[in-house]
Amino acid sequence: MWRLIRPRPGNLRIWQAGLLVAIFAFWHVMTTPGLVPPFMFDNDRQAAFFFGEPVKIASRIWNWFIVEADIYRHLAVTLAETLLAFGIGSVLGLAAGLWLALQPMASAILEPYIKALNSMPRIILAPIFAVWFGLGIASKVALGVTLVFFIVFFNVYQGVKEVSPVVLANARMLGADRRALLRHVYLPSATSWVFSSLHTSVGLAFVGAVVGEYLGSSQGVGYLILQAEGTFDINTVMAGILVLTAFALVLDGAVGRIERKLMKWQPRAGETEKL
Repeated sequence: MWRLIRPRPGNLRIWQAGLLVAIFAFWHVMTTPGLVPPFMFDNDRQAAFFFGEPVKIASRIWNWFIVEADIYRHLAVTLAETLLAFGIGSVLGLAAGLWLALQPMASAILEPYIKALNSMPRIILAPIFAVWFGLGIASKVALGVTLVFFIVFFNVYQGVKEVSPVVLANARMLGADRRALLRHVYLPSATSWVFSSLHTSVGLAFVGAVVGEYLGSSQGVGYLILQAEGTFDINTVMAGILVLTAFALVLDGAVGRIERKLMKWQPRAGETEKL
């Protein structure tokens, strides 16, 4: 019996769904009056006040998308901010990483300044961007770009730097010029690093959008969460967090699909083990 239900590639999705169900079941038990262990909280309602109730959270999400259908304009704003920040930050990080990795002297000169900028907690730039660009979408995109840029930049920079000297020497012996080296050696070497950074950057782009909405906005999912926090409505706060998490996973899945199409030449872990 255990051989049929034990985790394996064939039933992996079932195990993942089962774990999610178990988490929500535990959450429901721990926040439902009468089911909460008396030694954990002073009263039955305290757990629900701090952590929310899954049934009410699901009801809130249902109302947002089906009954009232009033979340779509907020979600569209947050997704637009996220996608713009993700796209602009990724392109700028890719271009800057490639250029600096191929310019040793410029890299040596700019290295301390780049490290200083990267070490800066960029969330504190949000009020400055609000002053520079106003409370519209531009300030949220600017903050998201600063979060995404350095992740992509350092991964591309490292990927190009780690190109094998032997591969470079062989390509030059075959007559490859600078453009051919960039296309056939440097970019393929950096591609896996780029996609690794993009998976992380999706979440950071959402962070930039939501933090910007916190500081000043009249629309967006971050705005809905902020309004709910002001009234201590933990169920709406958790509903907003779950919605953002779900869409972040969708974007991450889209990046993964693109990665699998562009990285067909690279053997997967299972294939490598077989070889």
